[in-house]
Amino acid sequence: MTSLFLGLAVLAPAAAWAQAGAACVPDSAAAEHVNACAVQRFQAIDSAHHILYGDVMRALSANERPLLRKEQSAWNRQRHATCKARHAADEAAANWPQRLHECLSELTQERRQDLMYWLHHGAPAQR
Repeated sequence: MTSLFLGLAVLAPAAAWAQAGAACVPDSAAAEHVNACAVQRFQAIDSAHHILYGDVMRALSANERPLLRKEQSAWNRQRHATCKARHAADEAAANWPQRLHECLSELTQERRQDLMYWLHHGAPAQR
């Protein structure tokens, strides 16, 4: 069992590298580097978002948690659908991953305001 966990720990960095497809080179104009940087930025923003969501869930009452969970799930589906639709015409472009992930980053940062409202005020009266 321990060897399984060690094997997964060794493979985890390789899997993270494979997700981006290339190394992020900030000053590069090459599409694969620019795309990788956009993916990394999105991953950082999305990770911070998940941490905030967890903090908000812990702060809410047992009655409010299902409401936020439902809203968050709907928002997540809408986020992906919105960005895919917004950049559907660009799918063949070399920088499509950059455009998609910048859109996802933007919508994720906008969602932060909603989560902060939940954190400080609880469930909105009507949405």
